[in-house]
Amino acid sequence: MNNEKPAVNGSLYVISAPSGAGKTSLVNALLESTAGIVVSVSHTTRAPRPGEEDGSHYHFTDVEKFQSMITAGDFLEHAQVFDNFYGTSRQSVEAQLAQGVDVILEIDWQGARLVREQLPDCTGIFILPPSVAALQERLRGRGQDGADIIERRMRDARSESSHYDEYEYLVINDDFDTALAELRAIFVAQRLRLQVQAKRYAPLLNELLA
Repeated sequence: MNNEKPAVNGSLYVISAPSGAGKTSLVNALLESTAGIVVSVSHTTRAPRPGEEDGSHYHFTDVEKFQSMITAGDFLEHAQVFDNFYGTSRQSVEAQLAQGVDVILEIDWQGARLVREQLPDCTGIFILPPSVAALQERLRGRGQDGADIIERRMRDARSESSHYDEYEYLVINDDFDTALAELRAIFVAQRLRLQVQAKRYAPLLNELLA
């Protein structure tokens, strides 16, 4: 019997959260603990923050180039957030999925809507903080933004959070380890879906049912 498993495309995940909910920390921990997952590197027109590298955290570009990419249809989704533009490369995502890798898009609800219109089989996960007080504390703890920026981010966080019901899964990031386990469980469960497993283990099933 040929024991080679048939190629199975990866799954696309959209993960959104208000600023300060801990989404990036959770996703980074997920990548360290679970194989076969990558985060799509978005294009953005905002300036790099301390420690960010071009091509690793984001593809930093200017507005003119970003607009030309929109015209060329290079983006799977693009949106304006906090006075800046963000976009996801269609070609990059499709290539990674074809290689059997699960791809995460860390985007806001606007981008999530655009992705779902084109790829309705994607899985949406929304992450929320345990309380407003916890969110305020996390935003202040960054030490990167002034009081006026934090106040605006709090307003935007309430607006962003109102779209939680457009997603398939909701994770509350209170205890980090618990939230990480819940997030990882979503990915494991998706990989065990019947249609995925039936394709992955087609030789085994054919042998058992022969």
